[in-house]
Amino acid sequence: MNAFEILVIILSGMLAVFLLISIVIGVLLIKVTLQIWKVTDGAQKTVNNLESLTSGVAGAASKAVLGRILLKGFKKVAKRK
Repeated sequence: MNAFEILVIILSGMLAVFLLISIVIGVLLIKVTLQIWKVTDGAQKTVNNLESLTSGVAGAASKAVLGRILLKGFKKVAKRK
C-alpha cells in the first residue's frame, strides 16, 4: 500500500463518519421543528381563546354600562312621577 491508498481509506472513513453525523443532526432538527410547530399551535389556540374571552367580557361590560345608564334614567323618571 502506498500513501495514496492510505489517504483514500482515511478520507473515505471520515466521509462516512461525517455522513452519519449529518443524518443524525438532520433527524434531530426535524424532531425539534415538529415540537416547535406543536408549541406554536398550542400558543395560537391559547391566543384565540383569550381573544374570544376578552371580546365576550367587553360585550358584557358594554351591556352592563348600558343597563346602568338605562336604570338611572328609569329611576329619574320614576322620581318625577
